[in-house]
Amino acid sequence: MSKKITMDIYNEISKEDKLIVLDFYADWCNPCKTISPIIDELTNQFNDVNIYKVDVDDVTELSEIYGIRNIPAVLFIKNGNVVDKQIGAAKKEVYIEKINKLK
Repeated sequence: MSKKITMDIYNEISKEDKLIVLDFYADWCNPCKTISPIIDELTNQFNDVNIYKVDVDDVTELSEIYGIRNIPAVLFIKNGNVVDKQIGAAKKEVYIEKINKLK
């Protein structure tokens, strides 16, 4: 199961050189609900990647930092920089390809 992020957790993991995947979502967003099980599966599949869910209604500061305007938005971050992103729902294979390319 995916872990929800807080600013404290983000501040800690953002210092790592490991790939970070942030899934920006909201409970009221139907496309977000569609990819939620995919993100959970990726969390189980990739133990060497930090994958977190970001509730845009709860962690507004992080949404503002990355300029999130549309959800779902999945950001791929390495060494503190966004190296790729997926805006809108996509198939599991899309996320797997991006993770394998970036980790």
